[in-house]
Order: sequence, then C-alpha cells, then structure tokens
Amino acid sequence: MTSSATAAAATITLGFAPRKVRVINHTDRIVDEWLEGMASAESLHTVAAGTQTLETTNGIAVSGSTFTLTATTLVASKTFYWEAYA
Repeated sequence: MTSSATAAAATITLGFAPRKVRVINHTDRIVDEWLEGMASAESLHTVAAGTQTLETTNGIAVSGSTFTLTATTLVASKTFYWEAYA
C-alpha cells in the first residue's frame, strides 16, 4: 500500500485474530512489529540503522481481527508492506 500525501490512518480487517503484525516502511527502511501479549497501540520500532525503540501510544493497534495504523506509523507519501500471522 502507498500512503497519500497527507498523514492518514488505516484499518485492516483480517479473517483471523493475529498473533503478530509487521509493517514495513519500504521507502525509509523502517519496521514496526506488534506481538501477541503487547498492549494495543504498542510496537517495536526499528529504524534503518538498527536502533530499536518501544512505541507505546502510536504503534500498531490490534483489536480482534483488525489492526489499525496511526498517522505516526503510516507516514504520508511512503510505500508500505504488511504481514499478519495467526
């Protein structure tokens, strides 16, 4: 998916409750990962240099069989790929 020129959020509906969600910002080589057991809206944020931080409020929000990406994660005018695992 490619985000628009303005910051936006996206909600993806799956046919299952994910145990892991990974979102890759292909443009900037940034990866955000949410793992089962993390709070909703948390994610492990890894930048191109390899530095990792814990996003605690604007990460990947998982609820049942959907996940939402906030404008902080889904940066404007970038190309993204995502994976979700049951």
